[in-house]
Order: sequence, then structure tokens, then C-alpha cells
Amino acid sequence: MQSFGYHDPSTVARATGTAKEMADGKYLAGGQSLLATMKLGLATPSDLIDLAYVPDLRGIKVEGNAVTIGAMARHAEVAASPEVASRIPALASLAGMIGDRQVRNRGTLGGSLANDDPAADYPAAVLGLGATVNTDRRQVAADEFFKGLFETALAPGELIVSATFPVPKRAAYQKFKNPASRFAIAGVFVAQTAQGVRVAVTGAGNRGVFRVKAMEQALAREWSAKAIESVSVPASDLQSDLHASAEYRAHLVNVLARRAVAAA
Repeated sequence: MQSFGYHDPSTVARATGTAKEMADGKYLAGGQSLLATMKLGLATPSDLIDLAYVPDLRGIKVEGNAVTIGAMARHAEVAASPEVASRIPALASLAGMIGDRQVRNRGTLGGSLANDDPAADYPAAVLGLGATVNTDRRQVAADEFFKGLFETALAPGELIVSATFPVPKRAAYQKFKNPASRFAIAGVFVAQTAQGVRVAVTGAGNRGVFRVKAMEQALAREWSAKAIESVSVPASDLQSDLHASAEYRAHLVNVLARRAVAAA
């Protein structure tokens, strides 16, 4: 690992201001992805801007019919939060499925969303619930935030402050996990929201998390596992790797979606 500068700002303004001054500075949240890529030499930031000491990035609060979660909230905090569990139990359950205990106690919501790993769990919840990603500059709707593999709508230096999740009428998440990493080989989040039905898939797509409009339309007509039994996702849109073929992932998406609908 090469040498780098280290900064520990205590406010959002200082964090973003430091980022503007650095040649290639990177925000450090839980470090579960960034530090690993740095060790492999795949990331070589000039500076790390540690967000651990910015209190405004923490906390979970209920605002009307929505739950806002700070970017530095740990996965374990979300999983154990009574506010989340009582209003969006599917989100608390999803957070409890991420990685192992060490990962859940270090990894953060904001770090996961900014990294946008194609097999991560949180993107499915954000897209499936139609959440809003709040940054230091603006609010970004879920449908506009995820742009592709490890690619988001964030501009250079832009910092995720929190994410706001509308409380759904019902929702559930089902995942077929890699037994070693616990990343999703395929994961499906279904939700019946005030704006309609949403179905989001992670771990399977060629370009990361995506929605399945055909399933959404079928579930809008009839909320039942049977309603989507014959709805398939084209294997050509999915990835193949050493863990599963595109065809197998297509099968998993349908199975997991039906299980999620039943669970919801």
C-alpha cells in the first residue's frame, strides 16, 4: 500500500472542503471496500478523508412517513434499530444479512451506496423502496442514482449525507448468498409503496442493480407469488461468473421474487 495523507474532519463542510483541496482524495466510511482495494493496489488515493468523526452523518430518525438514515450508520445499527424494524422491517432484515458480524459493525450505508458494488444489498433496498439519496449538494432519486457497475450519479467530491426511505405498505427482501462473502449471487427486494409496486434485483445484472417492470406490472394487478410465476428475466441481461451462470441467475430471480412476495 502506498503512502497517503490522512484527514479527520468533524463537520460535513470541512470534509467536502478538504476533498476539494486534494489532488485525488477519497472519503473513508467503513473502509470495507476501499481499504481492500488499496491493499491490492487497485486504488491509490492521495489522501483519505475519514468521516468517522462527523456527527451529522450519523443517526436514524423518523420524519413523517419516512425513515432517514445517516450515511455513517453501520449495518448493525440499521439491523438493530427499533425505528427501522417497526416501520420498514424488510430494511432491517436486509441489513442483518450483510456480510458477517465484523463487516456489519464496520460497514456503512453511505459507503455501500457510494461504492455501488453490483452484488451489494443496500442498492436493492434503495431502488426497491424508491428512496432518496441526500448529498451535501442535492437530493437524488433512486432511479437516477445508480448508473452501472460501481458507478453512481455522484460528482467528484460530492458526499452522501443520508438516505430517506419512504415507509411502504409492505416489503420483503430475499437473497441467495455467496457462502464465503455473503454477497448476493442474486437478491430481490419487492415493495408495495404509495407510488406503486417496485421490484429491484441485485447481484445478477450486467450493469448492477435494476428494476423488473414486468413483475411490477403483474404484482400491481394481483399481489401474489402466483402472479409472477411465469414472468422471467432474460438471461442475456444477466451476468455469468464462476458462482453462477446467467441462466441460473434468471431462475433465481424468479424464485426469490416469489419468496419475497410471499414473505411480504
